[in-house]
Amino acid sequence: MTAPLPSHKAMVPFVSVKNMMRLVHDVGIESMLRDLCDRIEDDFRRWDAFDKTPRVASHSRDGVIELMPTSDGTIYACKYVNGHPRNTADGLQTVTAFGLLAEVATGYPVLLAEMTLLTALRTAATSAMAARHLAPKGAQVMALIGNGAQAEFQALAMKAVCGIDTLRLYDIDPGATEKTLRNLAGSGLTLVACASAQAATEGAGIITTCTADKQFATILTDNMVGAGVHINAIGGDCPGKTELHRDILLRADTFVEYPPQTWIEGEIQQMTRDYPITELRHVITGAAPGRRSDSQITLFDSVGFAIEDFSALVYLRARIAGTDFYEDFDLIADPDDPRDLFGMLQRAR
Repeated sequence: MTAPLPSHKAMVPFVSVKNMMRLVHDVGIESMLRDLCDRIEDDFRRWDAFDKTPRVASHSRDGVIELMPTSDGTIYACKYVNGHPRNTADGLQTVTAFGLLAEVATGYPVLLAEMTLLTALRTAATSAMAARHLAPKGAQVMALIGNGAQAEFQALAMKAVCGIDTLRLYDIDPGATEKTLRNLAGSGLTLVACASAQAATEGAGIITTCTADKQFATILTDNMVGAGVHINAIGGDCPGKTELHRDILLRADTFVEYPPQTWIEGEIQQMTRDYPITELRHVITGAAPGRRSDSQITLFDSVGFAIEDFSALVYLRARIAGTDFYEDFDLIADPDDPRDLFGMLQRAR
């Protein structure tokens, strides 16, 4: 059980983008990814403690805006996040986010935070958490197909948690691959730019698909996936958005976060409801097997779930305690007499 939060205050800690970046550099990005991976796994082990619902989504022809809430009975967490694949054409991020924590006993918020960076970190940490349970033992090579905003985080999480040492990169936009090569120079990873998705998968024990197009797409075809591979399908998910050919799912053992959400948004939306899936939490607790053989193909059909955001925000709140990596926001009205809100307004003349 998470420790109770302290009693409410009128001032709410706020972690800005600037302070989030300062914190990541202070902790070290690989250390932070390992910490987040462990925190998320701890919360998956107590899955039944949480309220769970598919995210609340507002879809448009341009993208999606979503709210992702959950609570463990002591702490409430909620994230606002969007997914707009065409934003990059206007110099905007495809995904932006912010989040909050609140005290269940009072309803008072106790943390506000940017979550564009934090979501990238928690998504990468979740991928690595799944891979350490599902990927082939000793896998050192990862293919990364889709080299956009999430790419470097995914690569560094797999390096920090799973020991990946070689990254084979492909994107339909060569500029995205060049950006990733530049950003990961000096990371300790061997970097290989590839001319096609098929070339990228050659020799890879882990294949990560990380694309953003809002359509049924075939980023991986069946012939690209050999025996023993672990597939990490994390691209921007929504109804009508997939990355894998259906035949791959017919050969793979598929693991998911929260089935009611994954059936709507994940790769498995291509399948009928009798298609067998395993909840990742059951693998983590030992209630279900993960990788059973060297030839098995495992698929983590990741769509992101609110418990992962809860974990990231609780981790963040603990990390900023006693530091200057936040500022106080005057967010909550705090009249001397809680029944006299109007009097507080009048006295502010």
